[in-house]
This record gives sequence, C-alpha cells and structure tokens, in this order.
Amino acid sequence: MLAPAILLSSVLNGLMTGAIYALVAVGLTLVYGVLHIINFAHGAILSAALFAAYFAWTAGIDPYVALIGLAPVFFALGYAAQRFVISPASHGEDQNVLLVTLGLAIVIENALLTAFHSDTRSIDVPYGFASVDLGLVFLPLPRVLAFTVACLVSAGIWFFLHHTDTGKAIRAVSKERYGATLVGIDVPHVYAVTFGIGAACLAVAACLLMPTFVVNPRIGNAFVLVAFTIVVLGGMGSIAGALLGGLLIGVVESLSGLFLGESLGQIGIFGLFILVLLLRPTGLFGAKA
Repeated sequence: MLAPAILLSSVLNGLMTGAIYALVAVGLTLVYGVLHIINFAHGAILSAALFAAYFAWTAGIDPYVALIGLAPVFFALGYAAQRFVISPASHGEDQNVLLVTLGLAIVIENALLTAFHSDTRSIDVPYGFASVDLGLVFLPLPRVLAFTVACLVSAGIWFFLHHTDTGKAIRAVSKERYGATLVGIDVPHVYAVTFGIGAACLAVAACLLMPTFVVNPRIGNAFVLVAFTIVVLGGMGSIAGALLGGLLIGVVESLSGLFLGESLGQIGIFGLFILVLLLRPTGLFGAKA
C-alpha cells in the first residue's frame, strides 16, 4: 500500500498540471461557447506560443516575464486571424469555419516544421529544480507558480465576462447572436475578441509550461486532445466547467500514472471521458440545447 505522503504528492501534482490543462481548455470552450465551433487550430497556436516563449528565453527574457508581452501579442494575432482570415473565408457558415481553422492549423504546423524542423527544444531556468516544502511533501516551484497564475487568469476571465461591458456582450452573443445584433452589439468584433482571448490563454499557458516542458512543432496537439476531453467533461461553453474539469483531469491522470505507470497515465482520462458521455452527456456544468 502506498504511503499517504505519496498519494498526497500525486494529487497535488495532478492539481497543478490540471490548472494548465484548464487554461488551455478555457480558451477552447470560450470559442465554442460564442462562435459555436470547435477551433481545430488551437493546438497549432499553442505550439507557436511555446516557440515564442522559447525564443523569448533565448533572448534573455524569463518565461514568466515573457507572458506579460506574449499574451497581448497573441490576443492581437488571434483577433486578426478571426477578423481578417477565418470570418471572410468562412462566408458566415459554421461548417466552413471548421474547415478554415483546420487549414490554419495545417499552415501553422508546417510553417513551424519548415522554420524549426522537428527537433525538440527545452530551456534551463535557475529555479527549474527549486521546490516548496509543505511539510509532508515537496512541490516543484515552477508548477506551484504555474498553478497560481493559471487560477488567477481563469478567475480574471470569469470576472471579465461577468463585470465588463465587453464581457457582457460576449455572453449576449453566445446566447443569441441575432438578438445581440438587434440591440447594437458588433457581433464580428465580439467573435474576434473571443478568438483573441482564446489565443492569449494559450500564450499564458505556453509561458507557464516552458520552464518544465519541451517544445516542438506538434507538441500542442497532445494538450488539445486532453483539452477537448475537459471541455466535454465540464460542459461545452462553461468556463467554470473547464476549470474544475481541468483540475479533475489532472488528478485522474496523476493517480492513473501512479497506479498504472507513467506511460499509461492518460488511460484514466479517457476512461472518465467515456463514463461522462454515458452518464451525463452534457457534462458537469452543461445544459441541454
């Protein structure tokens, strides 16, 4: 039988990993909740953000400092991609948006492969092996920082959606786009802002991952596969569901890795995914259409 300290360490590490998963999923579920489409370019944008964080470090900028600049840069890129590429190319048809985002993902991934090849890169920060002593367990400092920032960003997005005019406009468009148009809301602008927020979330997630992770042109796809699971688990379009679902998925993955082996850690994730689909297809916080 495993010692309580080992179980506690596994659960806490799962929560810290889950916070990053949640941040990736928040951007995905926000885009779905407003545009009502799945953004197939999400993983490729995360890969691009990881490369941006990597090259910021090579230029002497710590990843946690770089996120202050990269978040608005990726917001602007996401805004421009939706307003000037995705929207015009889709001609207002949701099924076309899916194809355009898939094409965008292919373009971004192959551009990264052409520029940086398939080599895997990592960074070595001074605090990479620092830890926080909680008495019973030691937690890696980079993961503690990542957990804290991810939770603060998720809370900030919730506050923005509920207590700002733009956030209320986003929520209005997610409920009824035609009604929002009738009351004077600029729906194309709201779409672009939402896509930009999703891209900014990926930039923050990339900066939080970089001190303890690696980057290559296809690395984002692994995270987005888990993010899709979290979005379904938490409920399509639910920010709170994405956050809690991400934390739950992180714990499940950590415990599965502990009992089944590190290489089989994700079995628990997809087992939970199937269970949720069978028992509650709308997710933990989802509502019937």
